[in-house]
Amino acid sequence: MAAFAALAVLVVLCGSLAVVVESATDPSDVQALGVLYSSLNSPPQLSGWTSSGGDPCRDSWKGITCSGSAVTAIQVSGMGLNGTLGYLLSDLLSLKTLDISNNNLREGIPYQLPPNLTYLNLAKANLSGSLPFSISTMVSLNYFNLSHNSLSQQIGDIFANLQDLSELDISFNNLTGDLPNSLSSLSNLSSLYLQDNQLTGPVNLLASLDLTTLNIANNNFSGWIPQEFSSIPNLIIGGNSFANGPAPPPPPYVPPPPSRPHKNRNHTEAPTDTPDSPESKPFHPDNKNKKKSLTAGSIIGITISSAFGALCVILAVIFCLWNVQKEKDDTRTNASHSRSVSIGADRATDKEMREQRLESASVTSLKPPPVEKMMVEKVYGKNGSGKKPKVPITATSYTVASLQIATNSFSQDSLLGEGSLGRVYRAEFSNGKVLAVKKIDSAALSLQEEDNYLEAVSSMSRLKHPNIVTLVGYCVEHGQRLLVYEYIGNATLHDMLHFADDSSTKVTWNARVRIALGTARALEYLHEVCLPSVVHRNFKSANILLDEELNPHLSDCGLAALTPNTERQVSTEVVGSFGYSAPEFAMSGIYTVKSDVYSFGVVMLELLTGRKPLDSSRERSEQSLVRWATPQLHDIDALAKMVDPALNGMYPAKSLSRFADIIALCVQPEPEFRPPMSEVVQQLVRLMQRASIVRRSSGDELGYSYRISEHEASTTDMSF
Repeated sequence: MAAFAALAVLVVLCGSLAVVVESATDPSDVQALGVLYSSLNSPPQLSGWTSSGGDPCRDSWKGITCSGSAVTAIQVSGMGLNGTLGYLLSDLLSLKTLDISNNNLREGIPYQLPPNLTYLNLAKANLSGSLPFSISTMVSLNYFNLSHNSLSQQIGDIFANLQDLSELDISFNNLTGDLPNSLSSLSNLSSLYLQDNQLTGPVNLLASLDLTTLNIANNNFSGWIPQEFSSIPNLIIGGNSFANGPAPPPPPYVPPPPSRPHKNRNHTEAPTDTPDSPESKPFHPDNKNKKKSLTAGSIIGITISSAFGALCVILAVIFCLWNVQKEKDDTRTNASHSRSVSIGADRATDKEMREQRLESASVTSLKPPPVEKMMVEKVYGKNGSGKKPKVPITATSYTVASLQIATNSFSQDSLLGEGSLGRVYRAEFSNGKVLAVKKIDSAALSLQEEDNYLEAVSSMSRLKHPNIVTLVGYCVEHGQRLLVYEYIGNATLHDMLHFADDSSTKVTWNARVRIALGTARALEYLHEVCLPSVVHRNFKSANILLDEELNPHLSDCGLAALTPNTERQVSTEVVGSFGYSAPEFAMSGIYTVKSDVYSFGVVMLELLTGRKPLDSSRERSEQSLVRWATPQLHDIDALAKMVDPALNGMYPAKSLSRFADIIALCVQPEPEFRPPMSEVVQQLVRLMQRASIVRRSSGDELGYSYRISEHEASTTDMSF
């Protein structure tokens, strides 16, 4: 009996030990690595890896480092890997180091990366696409290398929260556009590599960074080279379009920037009063004639300062003499007051007005004219109709003549579409570049809205996101108001869903989820990243443009500032968009970010059902998509019958149900109960991470679903 009891205890201990051994690695880490292994086409060189199960930490998978049960590093550089990075990397919550450089991957960087990385190296990995906006949340990142890939589009404004970043390398790509403002907030950055891209605009925002290495060679940067660059030890700037010579000295009334002591310098700096001090040298790109430039700059500065000082003294003397004269006038006025009350009263009134004018003139003359006012008057003229924007316009200014030529005089053949503000035309320029031009109808703008045109353009020019159509230019000339956008040449989501006859253009389920996620990210950026928040006000499938890879690009962002007040007048555009309008807007004219969330839910219903928001051709109970669909969103059987027939039953059952749950949250009638877009984004990301291709028979009353074969899966759209 005692032996039997001992044996039982031994069995229990062994079982417990087996459980402990078997659970050496966190299950979510195991699953994420399994998806990564499958996405990389199960390469044999990753010894120990499996697509399902296994124990990376206990079995020492190649390239995997663990701490306890958590995977903390993946280092598989130069191993000839191909395929993609999958969709579950964001589940690796303890991962600190990810190095998949020097491999032959394909497609783009996943939307979601491990959130707590400190070291990320994807250099020479054959990656394409753009920088995902989720990088902005990786606040622990210290080293970030995406060099020698095929990344394109503009760099998003994604660096504001990356305060620990010390080295950033995105060189040797095809990145375009101006540098994002958030680069200037990287207070701990010491090395920045931007060379061999197609970046444009000025580089002034880099002047505030405390850098030891800066390489911006072989781009299309322009403007003046900041003088602060002279103190960067390792500096390469050739192959750009900078103006010759150093930047001009600041105006005498603008205080010079304080000298910036650099950290981690490995050389001894000369005292600041010596001729060769880096802080005392004006910067020249060729590093020639430095002492000569110094002498000229000093003489100019001293001359201007002396002239300004003399002017101040003269003005002070005039002011004192004017005060003496004023006292004499007061005495004469008091004496004359006793002779004639009425005449004295008139003179007193005139004197007060003169004094106010003189006092105002004297005070104003002692102040330098505002720089912004001078620049606006210089560009637009003192009597120009444009109003001074609050911030500079980063978009390019076009002439009416150039846009007429590019659009063949705005011919009908160039017409792409029409909205409440005017028509959109395809514009092809002599250099082969194709853009889209929105010609704003003057009747659509009130006088006040026309005055605010430049301010609206300024705001729109700062919207930078991979899923937002970029405003690249504008025109304010001869009473014309035009906006120039990047050209997305495939189709709108509305046309793709409702008018595509060719079966090859049908949008798969995975593509629909990608479209929903991309547009959700665009709204998240407008609502929660932009300050102040930008409300779209006209979110609908016709404003979601799809490129050749079916990536979504939200158009008309920021145009609400120019849209007629719909509480006073209802345009045809608003009537046409009524199916997307939130209840609070339809009843009271109130429109907020939560109204955009409602409209987003309607677009998700379009993606789910393939139906239009309003369809008078259907029976009365089904004409309003929201009214018809909402009661059925939590009914599995009814949901299966609602799915767009164009999908041919090819969709994952669980993914469909979660998609419907997100819709139900977005289209709630009470605005306060609708989720913020950041929450919608996270739910869509989780939906994609858990998705698996399932063939569902929509005609089956029981809603039965089954997995397709491996051969079918290989031919099905698996990308996210």
